[in-house]
Amino acid sequence: MFSSPLLQSLQRLWALDKFAYSLRVFVALSGVMLACWLQGRLELVIPLFLGVIASALAETDDHWLGRLKALLVMLACFSIAALAVELLYPYPLLFVAGLALSTFAMTLLGALGERYAAIASATLILSIYTMIGVDQRGGTPADFWREPLLLVAGAGWYGLLSVLWNALFANQPVQQSLARLFLELGEYLKIKSTLLEPLRHLDVEAQRLALARQNGRVVVALNQAKETILARLSHGRATPRSSPKISRYLKLYFIAQDVHERASSSHYPYNQLAEAFFHSDVLFRCQRLLNQQGKACKALAKAIQLRQPFDYNDSELALADLNASLEYLRQQGNPAWRGLLRSLGALAANLTTLDRKLSGASNPDSLDDEQDSTLLDRSPRSLKDALERIRLQISPTSLLFRHALRLSLALAAGYGVLHLIHPTQGYWIMLTTVFVCQPNYGATRTRLVQRILGTLIGLVAGWALIDLFPNPLIQSLLAVVAGVAFFATRSTRYTLATAAITLLVLFCFNQVGDGYGLILPRLFDTLLGALIAGIAVFLVLPDWHGRSLHRLVGGTLACNSRYLREIMQQYANGKRDDLAYRTARRNAHNADATLSTTLSNMLLEPGHFRKDAEIGFRFLVLSHTLLSYLSALGAHRNQLPPDVNDDLIAEAAERLTSSLDDIAARLNERRPVEIYSDEEDALAKRLEELPEEQDDAHRLVQTQLALICRQLTPLRTLAAHLLKKDIGAEQIEAA
Repeated sequence: MFSSPLLQSLQRLWALDKFAYSLRVFVALSGVMLACWLQGRLELVIPLFLGVIASALAETDDHWLGRLKALLVMLACFSIAALAVELLYPYPLLFVAGLALSTFAMTLLGALGERYAAIASATLILSIYTMIGVDQRGGTPADFWREPLLLVAGAGWYGLLSVLWNALFANQPVQQSLARLFLELGEYLKIKSTLLEPLRHLDVEAQRLALARQNGRVVVALNQAKETILARLSHGRATPRSSPKISRYLKLYFIAQDVHERASSSHYPYNQLAEAFFHSDVLFRCQRLLNQQGKACKALAKAIQLRQPFDYNDSELALADLNASLEYLRQQGNPAWRGLLRSLGALAANLTTLDRKLSGASNPDSLDDEQDSTLLDRSPRSLKDALERIRLQISPTSLLFRHALRLSLALAAGYGVLHLIHPTQGYWIMLTTVFVCQPNYGATRTRLVQRILGTLIGLVAGWALIDLFPNPLIQSLLAVVAGVAFFATRSTRYTLATAAITLLVLFCFNQVGDGYGLILPRLFDTLLGALIAGIAVFLVLPDWHGRSLHRLVGGTLACNSRYLREIMQQYANGKRDDLAYRTARRNAHNADATLSTTLSNMLLEPGHFRKDAEIGFRFLVLSHTLLSYLSALGAHRNQLPPDVNDDLIAEAAERLTSSLDDIAARLNERRPVEIYSDEEDALAKRLEELPEEQDDAHRLVQTQLALICRQLTPLRTLAAHLLKKDIGAEQIEAA
């Protein structure tokens, strides 16, 4: 009888997404190894293992029926690619031309979505696996169908396991993605609470930078959860025929969206609040409440992951204490606090609503359905749509086009080097190039170091383990374990994953030949392949982020402008969480997350190309602050009652969106940006004049619009500096 702690540990292990992935790989590799041992055909292990690996690399989350369709497409692609390699192998010129063209075309398929990108990448990898098999038998045309058949058989075996798993545990990926989302939200709330630290001279900019980076992780988790749920919905929305569990998970996803919007809200500059209320406990109470809500998000994540009830211990007492503290400050009658207390009141109201949202997560089935529960499906709707998306990428300005061209030339160069020096097991050069060559310099540089270091570790460990365990059966078991370790770590610890796959290769080759003889060729080929990938990403249409930073910042401001327009329409017509509003909100957060990721990659580029990184990070702080003010407007949105200041609000909204669009357009077109605007300054002063008789709803909208307006001057200043540096650098390069 298992003890309760052991059962809980097993339950936690089962709930991990990597465990399910690793278990499928373990069953697939073990099945192959067992079948080959029983038949005494160990020479079949290598191609079958490689087929399993290629199929597992092509796997993306989907409903079982979608996974079955993807499997059939994948097997067709694998078969065509493997047979093409077999037929063209004796003709080097035709082979390299076909290799370059197919690599370019398959890479462009990434424009259609993650599923197509994964299949295309795995097909390219399987093509090189076929080359390795052909090279091993000396390039003889006899039984040319044998290698493709074995590779496709291995791929089909793993694909079948994947389809069966998705049919039996259809909702497990949804649980895992939602758990990850609420875990990231909990961390976001924890970091956000530090901004309410009642300390003078708090480094707010550093805290906001950390918050912006965490926001990027939340946005990634939101997008992954959306795609996972979308794969299990009919036409992107919940219907009466939808599974009750999926409808429940969809409501949890919408709760997460609302929590994110409210958590990312800012109602006033925090350093001014800390200065004004330094001798009060009100900010401490806000901070404590927000921190408790962050812990609640993490507890909800655990409950979803383990499929346990979520009993939210709401913060009724903490909220009551916060409101009492606010009421005490109001009774002081300090006129200097009047505007600040209103902002604190809005913050308290936001925290109260956030608390109610988390309380609703205890029983999401009891919540009302969304007015519009449609999720935006970005996958191509037809063949015409797919071809149009690919056509739009055929331009030197497209990052995907550049990567496709770069990878094609790198593989062609690797094939040329292979024929020039005739190294032993030379096709590992091309395989290394495929894995190392990434869409940008920073990612390629990181992957290059990890690949070389992991290969060294794997070769040393392989040499020792082959010597320690000469028994073929033990080596077979170690090969299976190494394969599982590769898939368990390839997305988080690539160095360890590379060491594991190197061990697998050594053990498999030692079953049919001399594993020791592969050690030096594998090391040499890895170094050569990594060098080719590094040269390609540095010289062939390099994507230096510093050169496109102005366009990225411009795109971020344009998304914020569209978000503001959607928010103000809600204030005019009433609150409605429709697809247009949620899409504008998600695009604004996606742009903010992309800016954060790009700046992190920019730090890995050569010094000359990251000269604008400091300006970029200052932009990130300003952009995230602007997004926080917009989120506060969105969190409180509701139809405004008639008021004499409605014309001012409408005028301000139009002016702010026009200004943001103008700055964005000037950045994109690299036209000069005015650092200061008298009209915007005058507008901010008008918005800050709040009549005593004005209702709270109009006060909040005017206050938030004024905060947004005050952000325009620093945004203009940084935009002007960025354009000046950018244009100046180009003039220097031209000279």
